[in-house]
Formats: sequence, C-alpha cells, structure tokens
Amino acid sequence: METTTPFNIAQVGQPAPEFTLEGYSPDGAFKEYSLKDYRGKWLVLFFYPLDFTFICPTEITEFTANNEAFAKLNSTILGASTDSCHSHKAWCEGSLGKQAFPLLADMTHETSRKYNVLIADKGIALRGTFIIDPDGVLRYALYHDNGVGRSVVETLRVLEGLQTGELCPASWHKGEKTLGKA
Repeated sequence: METTTPFNIAQVGQPAPEFTLEGYSPDGAFKEYSLKDYRGKWLVLFFYPLDFTFICPTEITEFTANNEAFAKLNSTILGASTDSCHSHKAWCEGSLGKQAFPLLADMTHETSRKYNVLIADKGIALRGTFIIDPDGVLRYALYHDNGVGRSVVETLRVLEGLQTGELCPASWHKGEKTLGKA
C-alpha cells in the first residue's frame, strides 16, 4: 500500500515538497530558486536556524569547502533559513564571507513547515538536511537539535551511497563493497 503525506510534508520515498524562494546567490544577486529547477541533478537542501550565529557559519563554510566534491556527484547545494535575503547578503558580505551556493530566504515559513523543520514559536528552523534525487524524490532526511552542527562529510557519504543504487552497510564509504542491489 502506497502512503501519501498530508499537507505535502517531507517524507522519504515521496516527492519532495515543491518550493520557490528568493535567495542570495554566490554572484551577489537576489534570485528565485525552485525545486523544479534542479530536476536531473541531485540536490542537497539544508536548513539552519539563523544568520549571524555561532554554529551556522561553521556548517555553511564546510559545505562551501566541499562544494567541488558535491559538484562531482552531479549535485547542487542550497542553504535555507527564515532570515531575509538582505540578512543573507549582509552576512555573506561581512563576517561569513562569500559562499559557493545560494542561501534561500523562507520568511513566510512555508517551506520550513513543509520540510518539517520549523520551530513555530521561535520562527526559526531546526538543522535539517535533505537529499533529493534527480526525479524530485526525497531520499534522505536528517533532523537534529540546533546545539550541534551537522557533518558535511557524512552528507557526502550518504549521497555517494544513494547514488550506487545498492544496499550500503553501516560506515560504508565509496569504493568499498556494497551488499548488492536494493
């Protein structure tokens, strides 16, 4: 029996919730970004709580440091928070520095709600990491407390595992033996 998700909430194995958000691009412009624009590529979408904080810049700069590794895997990175594009711009042109991927502004909280990362009473997102396949299907979702930064290396490892189309055991790494076809 196939299950569906109410209100288009993110669920692994189902189509990823659609979004169109304004973002601050690496070239310094404000642009619109939509999930549909990434069909045919893998997409790593991650949510973080707020600009100008302590843990968030460590994650964002780690994603930028690994951007080429993600690109080699036919994937694109998008970061998102409930901050405005103007906040993203001020941060990137200030203490954060230039980044290799867009930072999206979910000021209406609609996308954060669809991906089930919104902390409604605070108006901010949890740390959430999502991997969406080239057909727009959500293949991986990780949610965790805002007090601990995520592992970008683990996100890369999971992406590599998903791309094999095979069963990958715990702690599997690219080049190691898989358990066969999924």
